[in-house]
Order: sequence, then C-alpha cells, then structure tokens
Amino acid sequence: MILSPSRRWLLFLLLASFALSLPHEALAAPGQPGILASLLKWTPLIFKGFLLNLLASVLSMALGSLLGAFLGLAQISPNRFVAKSAWAVTQFFRNAPWLVLLFYTVLLIPFEIRISGGSIPLPDTAKAILGLALPVMGNVSEIVRGAVQSVPSGQWESAQALAFTRRQTLWMIILPQCLKRMLPPWMNLYAVLTMATPLISIVGVEEAMTMTRAALAAENRSELLVPMYGMLLVWFYLYCAPIAAWTKRLEKRFGVKA
Repeated sequence: MILSPSRRWLLFLLLASFALSLPHEALAAPGQPGILASLLKWTPLIFKGFLLNLLASVLSMALGSLLGAFLGLAQISPNRFVAKSAWAVTQFFRNAPWLVLLFYTVLLIPFEIRISGGSIPLPDTAKAILGLALPVMGNVSEIVRGAVQSVPSGQWESAQALAFTRRQTLWMIILPQCLKRMLPPWMNLYAVLTMATPLISIVGVEEAMTMTRAALAAENRSELLVPMYGMLLVWFYLYCAPIAAWTKRLEKRFGVKA
C-alpha cells in the first residue's frame, strides 16, 4: 500500500512518539491500556492543536513581517522625527517580553468590535496572533534596517548620479539586494516564533499544550506525562529542525563578506 506524503509524515511522527514511550510502556497498570495505545488515542486531538500552533506562527509571522518591513524602512527615513519614532517603537517591541505582550493584547483588546450596529467578534486566538506579531514586528524592523544599511553607500551615490530618486533607488537597487541578506535571519526568527507559540496556551487558546494537558487530566495517569509531552517535543523539533538547516544553508549561500 502506497501512503500519501501527509500519511507518511503522520506515521513518522507516531513512530517517533512510540520510541519515546517505550521506556514507560512497562509502567502501565494492569487492566489499563498501554502507553502507546493511549498515545494513539489522543494523537488526533493533540495534533489538531499542533496545527493551530503552526497556523498561529504563520499568521503572526506574516503580520509581523508586513508591519516590520514598513517600520524598518521608517528607521532609515531622512526625516529625523520619523526615523527616531520608528527606532523607539522598534526597540520597545523588540525588547518587551513576549508573554507580557500576549497578556496585554488579550486583556486590553475587547472581545468584540461594534460597527454600525453590528458586532465583529475577536476571539482569543486572533488576539494571541496579534500579540505574537508585535515582537516579530520589532525584530523584522531591525532585520530590514540592518540589511539596507549593509549595502555600500556607493550604490546610493551612483544611483543619485544617474538621477534616480530616493524611492527608485530603494525599490529598484537597494531592496532587491537586501532580500538575500534578510532571508536567513527572517527564517531563524520564524523558527523561534514557532517554538514560542505554546505561550498562547497561557491566555486560553486551545493549542497543542492545552490539548495535551486536557488529555493528561482525562487519563489521570502520571506515566503518560513524559510520553505525551515527549511526543509534542518531537513534533516541534521535526518542524523547526529543517528550518534551522535551511537557514544555515542560506547563510552559507548568501553569505556577505564584511
């Protein structure tokens, strides 16, 4: 039987989880299902929560990157007020604890917005995504600023000599060169963000950690603690490790000499 790529991936995750559960299999009490059987029972629910972690990481990264790109370009603005304001915002969100930002967004943003007599609900998941996007915005802003300023100033002067405006120079000459410099740190930031997504469980989002705790509470068996959290650990590792490997390859390929 030929398995689809998604089924092969799920089978591999189950085998990795099984390897973690082996040392604990003998601890199952008589009359209770084994550790592996319990893992198989709860895997669909926990994996559903894991997918929410990945969705939150993708949406937070997309939103944070978009806002961070504008903020980073504002940092190199010739207008000193704009540049200093963008720098202050960048440093604030870059150095703020991620968990504190999460609590602020979840607690301060209302649960719904009323517009023209109607109401738009704002679930905790959406607020948590915004909370994770804020520190991403600060870090992407610094990545953009650093990449733009790493381009030799001679290219700005050459473009000016050819009658390019500042905007034309930025969009047609500078930013295309910056993309390869920004890609490795951007991917590294995404891996860090993905590993930080379990933080949203603290503010009530039902992601993988929440599902794992619910499964452990339902089973009420201490011997499941290590295998279930181990299974989750393996999933995050298998997702983030290739990103780290690709980041290293890109750094080597796009390495820019000082």
